[in-house]
Amino acid sequence: MGGVDEAPQIKQLEEGIDVLITTPGRMFDLRSRGHLNLEETGILVLDEADHMLALGFIRDIRDVVRYLPRHQTLFFSATIHDDIKDLAYSLVRNPIRIQISPKDPVSKNVDHAVAFIGMDDKRFFLERMIKENGGKKILVFVRTKVRAERVHKAMERVGIDTLTIHGDKEQEDRLEVMDKFRKGEVNILIATDLSARGIDIPGVHFVVNYDLPDVAENYVHRVGRTGRGMERGHAYSFCADEEKEILEEIEEFWVRKSGGLISIRRIIP
Repeated sequence: MGGVDEAPQIKQLEEGIDVLITTPGRMFDLRSRGHLNLEETGILVLDEADHMLALGFIRDIRDVVRYLPRHQTLFFSATIHDDIKDLAYSLVRNPIRIQISPKDPVSKNVDHAVAFIGMDDKRFFLERMIKENGGKKILVFVRTKVRAERVHKAMERVGIDTLTIHGDKEQEDRLEVMDKFRKGEVNILIATDLSARGIDIPGVHFVVNYDLPDVAENYVHRVGRTGRGMERGHAYSFCADEEKEILEEIEEFWVRKSGGLISIRRIIP
């Protein structure tokens, strides 16, 4: 619940539900107006917990807990810093941490490569890459929503059909974009980090870091969209001169997390 018309959602609540997936704002609003009763809630789940806590949702989460009976709380995250972990532990009693493949933060099914390209030349390299891999799903990451639209327009000028997903789009538009990308009606999706959290689309052949992420750990979330299950995936990063410092941070992160088992190959554009 959240981001779309509330009337159908209220009707669903009145009919009775077993699982509620919601944004904090919509949940508080519906509860305050008597449409939502949390007295029989047994489990509270926070997905992308690191991001929620880092963005300052701690007060909202504590408010949610106040309205719940005795329950179990589950936090899910691909990555988590010690300070965020301490914050999460402060919300629960007798916390237990479960790590799945802690020595392998990124699938071994993903090949990683970086190309050193001037900022103004990236669009030409992306155009070439898309045309050389026609029919394959490609997820392109940029830093900002303005950047997403600029790349979309640049591809449009050379006859390449793309979709964008970012914070300026309404929820219904986002759902429509994801449906088209999932069905293969359009195979190129340009996304920002925030909007792409939780994207689960099978068959993404390539993840392209058109802009390197500001935070090294966000590289994990980006490249995790390809190479899922038994599929082979490819992650390509475009690195301009002004991005070399963050590239070093990303590579240091890999050495620390993977023990040197995962490397980022250099390629010549």
